Amino acid sequence: MAAQSSVFQEAIRNFLAPIESYLNDEKVTEIMINGPNDIWVEVAGKIQKTNAKFNDEDSLRAAVNNIAQSVGRTINENQPRLDARLPNGYRIHAVLPPCSRNGTTVAIRKFATQQISFKDYVRLGSISLDAAHFLDIGVKLGKNILVSGGTGSGKTTLLGVLCERIPPGQRVIVIEDASELKVEYEHVVFFETRMAADKKVSEVSMQDLLKSSLRLRPDRIIVGEVRGSEALELIQAMNTGHKGCMGTVHANSSVDALTRLEALAQGADQKLSERALRGQIVSALDLVVQISRFSDGTRRIAEISEVRGFTETGAYDVVPIYSMSRMLKQADGRLSGSLQPTGEIPLFLPEIEDNQIPFGVDKFKKPTAA
Repeated sequence: MAAQSSVFQEAIRNFLAPIESYLNDEKVTEIMINGPNDIWVEVAGKIQKTNAKFNDEDSLRAAVNNIAQSVGRTINENQPRLDARLPNGYRIHAVLPPCSRNGTTVAIRKFATQQISFKDYVRLGSISLDAAHFLDIGVKLGKNILVSGGTGSGKTTLLGVLCERIPPGQRVIVIEDASELKVEYEHVVFFETRMAADKKVSEVSMQDLLKSSLRLRPDRIIVGEVRGSEALELIQAMNTGHKGCMGTVHANSSVDALTRLEALAQGADQKLSERALRGQIVSALDLVVQISRFSDGTRRIAEISEVRGFTETGAYDVVPIYSMSRMLKQADGRLSGSLQPTGEIPLFLPEIEDNQIPFGVDKFKKPTAA
């Protein structure tokens, strides 16, 4: 890994000089290159154009080729897409022309060097203190949790925070396409998928790793992002005694998250009826946490919902326990709002009481209007 990192640093100095300052700037969270003369960055959740430029398309292509080589990947006319984790933990995706009509297109997503905590979320206004405590209780009681949100909403960061709250003495297996999760835990095993490079190097998929993990005595299975037929493996793991499993999924709402999970699971080889699959989903999941990036650039938890089964019409019955209040724009352009209880009582409140956790029914009382 040290040698690989050295090659990558050399590639930065020789080929990525136009964006080196942004790679080193901790305030920049993503760098977007839309061809050699069009470079943008994300700072504090806002996208802004830079004056940085590569000399020409050949210079940009050389930079991408060298990055690919530094991480043992290939990108060329036959394989015009690159998806990789860099030695410093950054995630890169690149697409070559003619698939990319703007020229070589690259996105480099950076991740915080330090893991944040629920205290940081509360301080930043991303979650209320009571809602954070409720999620903490859910993790400790082994509730199966799905984190839902759009691209760049902060799903992976939130999942890492939730993992930090797992009680000691358990064996945790983390499975990702590209390692991004930062989990500081005493007994954790990290798995990462592998793309097929040639006939000698076969693909190892999320589904493969999930199957392996079930044979490796896990207490909890964490899937960085559910994006394919491995959804069914995760659902079945949740239904076979593996309490406290967690994962993320791309969706715009809590109900959409379950619909998305259903659609992904249908791509698996197993022949399950729609009724059986939907029944497994509602049996598997306890909580859905919806996180969103708002118009002011902030990332906040918009809703914490409980999965209760099906409505009379057959739709997923996903009931918000905490929901974001109305967001009001302030003079400085930031949005003001808070995550508040909806008045719904979680079905596992008796379990909270039986474990003598000081989080009574009053914590779920809907605030009265001012």
